Amino acid sequence: MKLKQIILILLIALAIYSCRQEKKIERIISKDPKSLQISENKRYLMTGDGKPFFWLGDTGWLLFNRLTREEAVKYLEDRKQKGFNVVQAMVLHDVPSRNVYLDSSLVHSDVSKPAVTEGNDFKDSLQYDYWDHVDYIVDEAAKRGIYMAMVPVWGTNVKDKRVKEAQAGPYAKFLATRYKDKWNIIWLNGGDIRGSDQMKVWKAIGENLRANDPNHLITFHPRGRTASSDWFHNADWLDFNMVQSGHRNYIQDTIKSEKNHFGPDNWKYIDVDYNLKPIKPTIDGEPSYEDIPYGLHDPSKPRWNDNDVRRYGYWSVFAGAFGYTYGHNSIMQFYKKTDPKPAYGPHDEWFVAINSPGAKQMIHLKNLMLSRSYFDRVPDQTLIAGTNGERYERVLATRGAAYVMAYTYTGKDFSINMGKIEGAKVKASWYDPRTGETTVIGEVENKRVQNFNPPAEPKDGNDWVLILDKI
Repeated sequence: MKLKQIILILLIALAIYSCRQEKKIERIISKDPKSLQISENKRYLMTGDGKPFFWLGDTGWLLFNRLTREEAVKYLEDRKQKGFNVVQAMVLHDVPSRNVYLDSSLVHSDVSKPAVTEGNDFKDSLQYDYWDHVDYIVDEAAKRGIYMAMVPVWGTNVKDKRVKEAQAGPYAKFLATRYKDKWNIIWLNGGDIRGSDQMKVWKAIGENLRANDPNHLITFHPRGRTASSDWFHNADWLDFNMVQSGHRNYIQDTIKSEKNHFGPDNWKYIDVDYNLKPIKPTIDGEPSYEDIPYGLHDPSKPRWNDNDVRRYGYWSVFAGAFGYTYGHNSIMQFYKKTDPKPAYGPHDEWFVAINSPGAKQMIHLKNLMLSRSYFDRVPDQTLIAGTNGERYERVLATRGAAYVMAYTYTGKDFSINMGKIEGAKVKASWYDPRTGETTVIGEVENKRVQNFNPPAEPKDGNDWVLILDKI
């Protein structure tokens, strides 16, 4: 090959590389102290003023569609009081979607043509449209310090080809432009879908959200028993990973074709994400919901309860997740007895279900993680001495510079390899995930292997957190 040909090939390669580099959109760090950002070590979230942000989410999927303004305020106020600081909701559940006021979201079912009217006066129904209602709820959430993690369009619509690639870009640009100046926005691309289903659409949404809204975090909400990292970990627009560990129990978990498929052991999904490069934060954005049947679709099956939502929370967070999303069968669809076709056999109406045991207990996980040093925390299963348990008997451990925490779901005895924090002795305590109460055990020698016996008799749901603090 002649020298001129080699130079020409190199110039062409350089031009292609430069073009690709120009397309890469970098995150802009907002100066708003409430804006969410990735921590310096890339493991956690923090606010713009550098404070730790523990994501305690709720799946209010149909919030924009099913609730009136007054009902939305009631729901958001309740979630604020219970410590939730993120609500996951669909902007478009269907294509097109209508809200409780019968306002339609789109013109001729085309996502690239949102049905927007001038003004937003609720007293004049001709002015108050679908998007004004979304705005109202977003603003009410902001008043209560709640971030709205919004799914642009639910995955079923894309899989059924009701959203085309050419429509997805303009729609994402519309959303980004409309909400880029609101501090309490997080984008959840996808929506219970594999990234491989119409991937070009998901890329178009992600890239256009990032290009037009560089201030807000973006992730992808995947199908059950999969993770966003299965498809998009290296995507420039994806700021953090999300897994959906799903709603099946061990017997129902029969699909083995998925990459990194772990069924109900949600800590395993987190562990995979935690060890990926480049480092990105990760979270279980949809574990089993409280009061939903095992496997979802057969209401005669047993139901997941508060014990289960606690287990998935502590398992995933102790495995390295930056937070946790709770869900409830009645709340995610805002069920009312007048609904003609409710999904998954809900029992209580949503305004009753908001006081379910699991919903009240989630704040204790958040409070515990914020009670010690935050950004130095790492998962560390080498703390567990001997052979760790399988399935429900698994003990998960995490530690910071001056503390160790270990979670047991069944309350069986377990042993700790001591000496991971400084001091001849450590202060040992039991933390109750049901009540948030701490019971001091006393000072324990900080060497060799020490055995710990949780309160009460071992059984599923007798869960405890062992805390060892530096003295």
